[in-house]
Amino acid sequence: MASTPDELTINYSEGGIDLVKELDKRVLSKGAWTTILFRYQEWDNAKQAYGKDKYSIRRYQKRNGEYQQKSKFNISSPDQARQLIEALQEWVEDAG
Repeated sequence: MASTPDELTINYSEGGIDLVKELDKRVLSKGAWTTILFRYQEWDNAKQAYGKDKYSIRRYQKRNGEYQQKSKFNISSPDQARQLIEALQEWVEDAG
């Protein structure tokens, strides 16, 4: 388990294959509750290659010195990511 946000990752390997490969991450908030945006790719066994970039927002809670994942939201396509960006930009501009 991770004890700092920098140690948190979504990398996942099985049988010597990186099934989930983290490409980048942005720590959006730190503290007892930490929020991180990950950019990653998943291994497609049928194609023997990594798929398109995906994104995941994950929330972690620190308990007893270790972070535990509490929730996640996966953004499964560039189109969905663009829609999210557009909505947030509009709302932030309206609020500002």
